[in-house]
Amino acid sequence: MQINFLQIVSAFIVLFAVIDILGSIPLILDLKKKGNKINAREAAIYSYVILVVFFFVGEPLLGLFGVDISSFAIAGSFVLLVMAFEMIFGIHIFKHDSPSGASIVPIAFPLVAGAGSFTTILSLRSEFDTINILIALTLNIIVVYLVLRSTGKVEKLIGEGGVYVLQKFFGIILLAMAIRLFLTNFANLITQFLPALKG
Repeated sequence: MQINFLQIVSAFIVLFAVIDILGSIPLILDLKKKGNKINAREAAIYSYVILVVFFFVGEPLLGLFGVDISSFAIAGSFVLLVMAFEMIFGIHIFKHDSPSGASIVPIAFPLVAGAGSFTTILSLRSEFDTINILIALTLNIIVVYLVLRSTGKVEKLIGEGGVYVLQKFFGIILLAMAIRLFLTNFANLITQFLPALKG
């Protein structure tokens, strides 16, 4: 196990693109506008713990419940779908009655630690050393923390009109991501079960 700068950079870029915390800013602003409390430190810590635990015991843990990655991803796609509907149509579906507000759900899960990041960290294990993936993940969580801390400044910078436009635009993007996540993993499930059905 050896620290490799190139591996860290590569893994960081992949995880950064999948987590896409910058693209989630309109959703975070929307949650705050609805009165949800978001604790940046808490959300970052929970996200990190969930992802590290899943990195080491994710597949066996899901296996205990008879759930595979594709089924888990499909479940995550439905959560993203609901969040997209909230942003696009201005409706309130999620009830955030947790003492942590929206810090755990939906920020830590499934926004940061979701189906996409779960499958990504598992696939990275076949390419990079564990230590390099964990360093890249740590750096990404630091970025998540900094972005969550700065959303208020972003809101002041672009104003209410800018936030409204961003919410609608990224709501559609989130909807497209949810549909893609569903279709991709549904296709994987069909591929898995097709030989059994033929047999």
